[in-house]
Amino acid sequence: MVKFVDVMPPRDPAEVHRASTPLELLFDLATVIAIAACAAGLHHGLAEGHAVDAIVKFAIAFFAVWWAWMNYTWFASAYDNNDAVFRMATFVIIGGAVTVASGIDALFDDLDLRLVIVGYVVMRLPLALLWLRAARGDPARRSTSLIYAAGLVLVQSYWASMLALPALPQRLLIGAIAAGFVLELVVPILAERRANTPWHHDHIEERYGLLTIIVLGEVLLAAALSLRTAGSGDFEIGFVHIAMSALVVTGAMWWLYFPGGRHLHSHKLPDALAWGYGHVLIFGAVASVGAGFSLLVDIVAGKAEASLATGDLAVGVPLALYMFGLWLVRDRHLLEGRGAMSCSYSPS
Repeated sequence: MVKFVDVMPPRDPAEVHRASTPLELLFDLATVIAIAACAAGLHHGLAEGHAVDAIVKFAIAFFAVWWAWMNYTWFASAYDNNDAVFRMATFVIIGGAVTVASGIDALFDDLDLRLVIVGYVVMRLPLALLWLRAARGDPARRSTSLIYAAGLVLVQSYWASMLALPALPQRLLIGAIAAGFVLELVVPILAERRANTPWHHDHIEERYGLLTIIVLGEVLLAAALSLRTAGSGDFEIGFVHIAMSALVVTGAMWWLYFPGGRHLHSHKLPDALAWGYGHVLIFGAVASVGAGFSLLVDIVAGKAEASLATGDLAVGVPLALYMFGLWLVRDRHLLEGRGAMSCSYSPS
């Protein structure tokens, strides 16, 4: 029986058989809807020949989605008590994710951030309330929880103030957004220095792995799009090549991410932060690969202004970034030699 409100003590970081909850999986579903909107915006921007503009806007939108997902995920690993208040707060956060997704088109069209900011703040403020509950339920880490809560409220006030400001020139607006992201990144660093939250090692690895699998669906979706396009008009063998390539690349990225053994090698704060933060490269690269394959479909179909070389780069560059991300968060700790590749990794 789910209690309406219960104490929120720390979860046992050594709890056996700790797995993702159905509520966390529902939250992932809402998150991937927003990620799909980011990838679609990148795809269309590249197809229209606005590569730099599209990449900048993708980075803005994707960071907002990923950061909100990451903060909720680590909190839930440490303090999820499954009472009705926690569930309702999560539903509000999910509503914020859907709002962000609905505003991404406007962001890509003319850098209109209003709906994205509203949805983002809706995602973040319930987490501040949950941190206040954790402060009460976990006296040993009260200062950590209070820093999290205060930091969340202050940074969301920064974002909300942007809605009241007059329209800024694009460069100033992008600078203000970057400053806000830096503030977001600093909050966990300051909070965790007081006392580490009791996140669960296996649970966190599973949560990150599940999101990786879900985002890989963007690449499979591009393969399906290619085959559908091949069957809807004059047949072109290039569509089959794109679909086969997307399938092979999906399998390779999955294989490289899940070779067996540990991903997160240490509970030390610098290592956990590098692992948690560094995954933005992996998640963003996977979504970008899907956008790149979708761009190739448009190029072969004659619906894009971009060249075939641009389409190849739109797949190849994110793949290289994916490999670098794996080296950054995992392989550099496990392999000998800077040039070692992920495929040679063996479980410890």
